[in-house]
Amino acid sequence: MSVASRVSLLLDRPPNRPRGHVRSRRAALFTAAVAASALALTACTSGGTSGGSGDTNFVTGDGGIATVAQGKRIAAPDLSGPTIDGKQLDVADYKGKIVVINIWGSWCGPCRLEAKNFVAVSAALKDQGVQFVGINTRDTETRPAVAFEKQYGVTFPSLYDPTGKLMLRFKKGTLNPKAIPSTIVLDREGKIAARALLALSEDNLRKMIDPVLAEK
Repeated sequence: MSVASRVSLLLDRPPNRPRGHVRSRRAALFTAAVAASALALTACTSGGTSGGSGDTNFVTGDGGIATVAQGKRIAAPDLSGPTIDGKQLDVADYKGKIVVINIWGSWCGPCRLEAKNFVAVSAALKDQGVQFVGINTRDTETRPAVAFEKQYGVTFPSLYDPTGKLMLRFKKGTLNPKAIPSTIVLDREGKIAARALLALSEDNLRKMIDPVLAEK
């Protein structure tokens, strides 16, 4: 049963119970709140995308990184539109490069934790045919997103997707971004090669990219 369901059941307690029961109920509510906070630190939120049922063709390995064999990948959906700084961007224009897509929000704690790692790896791989692209979501205006990138020194572009429409374009049963943060790696043909649904260290980010970079 989810944390929210347990809290709901506790709130539905019939009246006229003894005080000891009330104290127990309060203790249970506190425990549920602590558990909810822990979950929030792990991943900011579900992305609201379709689930991963069906013929997935992907394997999840160490560090929660899921990968698809080179011959079984599918093309990424249309990922185009305005960026947080008012320009236009189409990820398809980067075909021929490896593209690392990071879904993030300025309000997301784990996104802040991993930002410096994306800045470091993107700089290290810039001259090796690797392009980083962000998708900023759930920010109701662009100012917080622009401030986030300035604070952490992010220089690669980010599409502005406040309602998650771009995330919903990924097909069910594929490596779709189902949480914030999520990271997806596209191969040189624009096909989905790897995905992670958690904040990434530099090492784990390189573990996602290096095998695709080594492909011929």
